[in-house]
Amino acid sequence: MILDRRLLFLAASAAILGGAASAAPKQPELGVRDGKVITVDGLKFRDLDRDGKLEPYEDWRLSPEARAADLTQRMTLDEKAGQMMHGTLPATGPMGVAGMGSGYDMAKATPLVIDRHVTTFITRLAGAPAFLAEQNNAIQAVAEKGRLGVPATISTDPRHHFQFTAGASVEAGGFSKWPEAPGLAAIGDAALVRRFGDVARQEYRAVGIRQALSPMADLSTEPRWPRTNGTFGEDADLVGKMTKAYIQGFQGGDTGLVANGVSAVVKHWVGYGASAKGFDGHNSYGRYAVFPKGQFDLHVKPFDEAFSAGVVGVMPTYAILQGVSLEGTALEPVAAGFSKQLLTNLLRGKHGFKGVVVSDWAITNDCGETCRNGFPAGVRPGFEGFSTAWGVEDLAKVDRYAKGVNAGLDQFGGVEDTAELVAAVKAGKITEGRIDESVKRILVVKFEQGLFENPYVDPKAATAVVGSKTFVAEGQAAQSAALTVLENKNGLLPLKAAGRKVWLKGVSPEVAKAHGLTPVDDLAQADLAIIRAATPFETLHPNYTFGSFQHEGDLSFKDGNADYEAIKAASAKVPTIVSVYLDRPAILTNVRDKAAVLIGDFGASDEAFLDAVTGKAHARGKLPFELPSSMAAVEAQAEDAPHDSEKPLYPIHYGLTY
Repeated sequence: MILDRRLLFLAASAAILGGAASAAPKQPELGVRDGKVITVDGLKFRDLDRDGKLEPYEDWRLSPEARAADLTQRMTLDEKAGQMMHGTLPATGPMGVAGMGSGYDMAKATPLVIDRHVTTFITRLAGAPAFLAEQNNAIQAVAEKGRLGVPATISTDPRHHFQFTAGASVEAGGFSKWPEAPGLAAIGDAALVRRFGDVARQEYRAVGIRQALSPMADLSTEPRWPRTNGTFGEDADLVGKMTKAYIQGFQGGDTGLVANGVSAVVKHWVGYGASAKGFDGHNSYGRYAVFPKGQFDLHVKPFDEAFSAGVVGVMPTYAILQGVSLEGTALEPVAAGFSKQLLTNLLRGKHGFKGVVVSDWAITNDCGETCRNGFPAGVRPGFEGFSTAWGVEDLAKVDRYAKGVNAGLDQFGGVEDTAELVAAVKAGKITEGRIDESVKRILVVKFEQGLFENPYVDPKAATAVVGSKTFVAEGQAAQSAALTVLENKNGLLPLKAAGRKVWLKGVSPEVAKAHGLTPVDDLAQADLAIIRAATPFETLHPNYTFGSFQHEGDLSFKDGNADYEAIKAASAKVPTIVSVYLDRPAILTNVRDKAAVLIGDFGASDEAFLDAVTGKAHARGKLPFELPSSMAAVEAQAEDAPHDSEKPLYPIHYGLTY
């Protein structure tokens, strides 16, 4: 019987691969700690279940699909439920529950892997490459001890950029630093974006990260939205082009994931950028996306480019979409992760997506008082009681899991509630056959990436790869290129630095000296000022977890703003170069008249910035979104329509050359 099953799986694999199984097998490198290796036909295989026999799922000669099918039927329901959780690797320290700390908390991580069978996790650790590689190996060694030896897939939010926001990105640490996504769009070069993805792929894999919870294909059509900084802007065609190139770089292939690729999860399906009044869906007050201009199809458009690139995963938005109908029926008023209309009918049906659908974080958690109404006055908001179960807040947790799976989810982000999923199956709310579909999809990706052969990485190699001189130089050149010149009065750029006495704000004096400038502390002694400023914001909801640190509200410079006061003081005495970090589309109406040079910044070091200012590098960015002229214009525009504010100060795709 064992031989018959072996022949059946070999035949199935050959059919899937179009006969490729007949080619001479090439022995892969195996990574083993406490496990066993067996030899069959002169070839070596990991004995993942330690039974001394070569099971089909252990046989790297078979196709990923055949191996996934075999492994799924060997799993208990509890083990299958574990595969459908995308947990958080706990860390030591006060923010350990959110995965931030001085290392993984192995006492907490081990039972998640061994007892709950969770083998997909987000990491939020930052640190030296060798350290991250060693931490990966520690987790993989635990996973190797599981009953079936299923390796861990470790994912991450973006970590190659300048802005660090909990829940959206990770501190870059030793990784090469590149402009934010709008900066890549400002350059507009698909080949460069694919190169960035390829560099990130190499750096991720070197430390054991195999999944990128990115890119964002959302259109940032609402200027006040705090997540604009993670998008490629508001031009659907440009966003689609950038999204496709990004995925191809990370996954390593033109139309899908290759063995040494990092699987990409495109997000957020769909319409997240049309958030009502720009408030974000991490918060109950920001749970709606609205479509007053009927532009829903435009928000879908960039995702088709992700599908053409063979993206492995899709993450639905938190938002409840208002004003949208599909096939003549209004959407059920629930978050996209619970919407069968959006996930099964539109995503899998109309758009033919066959990969893994992973929910955004915490959509099945109970939503109590602090989730709905924020923390009491005087209490610092934390992650206790955090939930994003919009539209299903009053369902029992088991019913949230059932509704999500039946809507089309394969995996639940940020949770490890395996017992709830098991209970839903046992209560007849989900069929085990439906569970099997999701588990197979998840396992296929692990097999495609070779994790079952070798999930371990070399800390020394990680040190050599991550943050290499070549990668750092490429990132810095992109930072300079993304800078977008909005004003260059009297041809001041490129700046002739020699002999210039310069007053600085937000710029390192040491870097200025290295570029031939002479920093002075007194404006009266300067003949030039350089100010690096940031887009203004308000904290309108300080009693909510994410509202306490997200940038909301007013985008305009006002008296009392420290950057604006510096701009006024400097420009009254000397020509002033002003750079504004555009994490959202700033209103620069009362800055433009004061600046001799005005630059939009999408993430650049002082070195990259001054390289461009002095002409050592060439700033060639074009705005990926328009810059409005007033808050009145922002408030009058439609959340779902791109670049539609009245009389924008700078139109989309604007940018000067020099």
